[in-house]
Amino acid sequence: QVQLAESGGGLVQPGNSLRLSCAASGPSLNHYSFGWFRQAEGKEREGVSCISASDRRTYYADSVKGRFTISRDNAKNTVYLQMNSVKPEDTAVYYCAAKPGLIAAVDPRGYVYWGQGTQVTVSS
Repeated sequence: QVQLAESGGGLVQPGNSLRLSCAASGPSLNHYSFGWFRQAEGKEREGVSCISASDRRTYYADSVKGRFTISRDNAKNTVYLQMNSVKPEDTAVYYCAAKPGLIAAVDPRGYVYWGQGTQVTVSS
């Protein structure tokens, strides 16, 4: 079984940066694609960014393109979400998730392992 634990959330001012981390544990992590999703109060959970298992292709929601970067460090079993130029509308609980196999888009379908989430609040 794969277990995920997010960290790095907190309060940040608009325009600043922060980095979220997702520590993964379990077998065959190289065979999993990983994604970051978020859910703001009163809104449906949405995809933010995903990184595919073997081809390392990355995908981003239109709302974060050019500002966020997803990456993975297989040696550390960690997936990151670098968030730059954050906006108040980025405020949400951010979740890390994993699914077996490759991906080709930001899509929550097929993600079978989820972390508990980390709160990101963008405010002055």
